[in-house]
Amino acid sequence: MAREGYRDELATLRADVAGMGELVIDRLSLGVDALSGDEEAARRVVDADDEVNRRYDALESTCLDLFALQQPVASDLRVVAASFKVITDLERVGDLASNLGTYALTDQRSSAPEIDVVALGEDVLAMVEDAVTAYIEGDVETCYELADRDDEVDANSARASDRLVRALIEREHATDAWSVERVLDDVSRLLLTVRDLERIGDHAVNIAARTAYLVDSDRTLIY
Repeated sequence: MAREGYRDELATLRADVAGMGELVIDRLSLGVDALSGDEEAARRVVDADDEVNRRYDALESTCLDLFALQQPVASDLRVVAASFKVITDLERVGDLASNLGTYALTDQRSSAPEIDVVALGEDVLAMVEDAVTAYIEGDVETCYELADRDDEVDANSARASDRLVRALIEREHATDAWSVERVLDDVSRLLLTVRDLERIGDHAVNIAARTAYLVDSDRTLIY
């Protein structure tokens, strides 16, 4: 394949990764809506997980083909390698969005403390949106801002988890065994929700890190 054709393939790859990003953002938005009690959104995000996986499989094959077609120069190699890492993180965000829908469908919260998981979900949704935009536009400055925003998400997640664990401790000596079991189920589900939201923030930072590497060969944000 001529170099010009190879560059066209790389441009198509980046456009397709951006398309997958938009799909995942849509699914994550449904997941956040599900956390606010929208059962239709919850069912839609759970049912849509296969579409994200299919998109990932197709792009994985594209990346492997681009590696194999010819020896890419350093800048081309960064595009393929970074894009492959980005779609891996996007696929994981899609899985976690599906988890949010599953949790929401079984979440009664009848006896758990009130935790604003919707606000946390909106924060990480905005991070993923900005990370995908940074990838599309090659915006390294936003990549570093995302790393700072993730620190705040981590702190909020830790506070929420601490509050949930304290709720369990306070109910430890309750005489109603059924009530304790119900609290355990509710709190455990909320802990999983908070954990997955925090992980989504981490994946947004990963996407930002790969973008900084793609644009400037900058490995500072890569863990």
